[in-house]
Amino acid sequence: MFRPLAVFIGARYTRAKRRNHYISFISLTSMIGLALGVLAMIVVLSVMNGFQKEMSARVLGMVPHAAIAGVQPLDDWRSLARTALDHPQVQSAAPLTELEGMLSYKGAMQPIQVQGIDPHEEPKVSIVAGHMEQGRLADLVPGEFGVVIGEITARRFGLQVGDKLTLIVPELSDTTGGITPRMQRLNVVGLFKVGAELDGSLGLIHVADAAQLMRWQPGQVQSVRLALKDLYQAPQVAAGIVGELGAAYRAVDWTQTQGSLFSAMQMEKTMIGLLLLLIVAVAAFNIVATLIMVVADKGADIAILRTLGATPGQIMAIFMVQGTVIGALGTLAGGVLGVVAALNVSELIAWLESVSGRQILSSDIYFVSYLPSDLQMLDVALVCTAAFILSFLATLYPSWRAARIQPAEALRYE
Repeated sequence: MFRPLAVFIGARYTRAKRRNHYISFISLTSMIGLALGVLAMIVVLSVMNGFQKEMSARVLGMVPHAAIAGVQPLDDWRSLARTALDHPQVQSAAPLTELEGMLSYKGAMQPIQVQGIDPHEEPKVSIVAGHMEQGRLADLVPGEFGVVIGEITARRFGLQVGDKLTLIVPELSDTTGGITPRMQRLNVVGLFKVGAELDGSLGLIHVADAAQLMRWQPGQVQSVRLALKDLYQAPQVAAGIVGELGAAYRAVDWTQTQGSLFSAMQMEKTMIGLLLLLIVAVAAFNIVATLIMVVADKGADIAILRTLGATPGQIMAIFMVQGTVIGALGTLAGGVLGVVAALNVSELIAWLESVSGRQILSSDIYFVSYLPSDLQMLDVALVCTAAFILSFLATLYPSWRAARIQPAEALRYE
């Protein structure tokens, strides 16, 4: 089978046993270093994807994907919900009233965001029902002013189900200060834990109790909360629904309330990816040292090839083929090992925990008790492509030096 001269000799140099075993060792370490760099990038990016996916599922499972609010309190939220459900992206809808206040318990205070919900409709749009540590959403009964609080809030105050605390809500008034605090006694009827900051900043009460706190008519709510099929379409979906309803309504979506958190997570992933790419770059540019030593070792061979008629371009191509083969094998090995490791990293960490008897990720500290991993083939393709390009670029300078060797100079001392 016909093969170009450069490919034939470059491949032969790669697999041949050289006289200088040190050069062979350097070539092997360059290949292993590149493979380890690619493996590390794939595993770390997969783990970061896993954490981002878990955070998205927990945080965005608690906060509204989108909410349609009226300029005035809504008297008939169900008719608005039916209009929103006509949109193909909207899965379900539920009433929602939000207010800010302070929780007070035995002299300790903390800010809190209170959501008035319908305990029968809320499971359609939120994951909180599946993360109840104590009590149930159904324990929120109109008129009893029960509250479901997060695990962090309960731990901070030392609260249990059955305890009572005070909610302080600011109210506009005609007094000199303009704002008068209004206090309401609440009964703790449940605790939830989603493993995010919301455990320490969110409380749930019945939507009827929220209307009473806001001094609205019974049955009035602030907005209709929507759960969407594709939450990344939330701004467009909410704007489209409000456009149909008219100027008496406004839209709020998760990108306005939680967008900075997920932008920071994406920035963190990008920066860590760039830092890990430096490891791959160091491994790839070890090929430079390898090829320079190979060029020095093969000076006589290069001179003979030149005297036989090989052009400088062919000589350069020979060593580019050799370096590219090293880079391709290292990238391929790292890619395969990285995919295997990313698919099994959760089981590996669990095995290490069982062997060592120590928990690496404690649910008391982190929002998950295991190491999540979400392998995305686009990341694998980008990492492998970047590693291959870097390894190819690393071959250019040594190959150019080999092409500049003069046969007479190379054979002078042979």
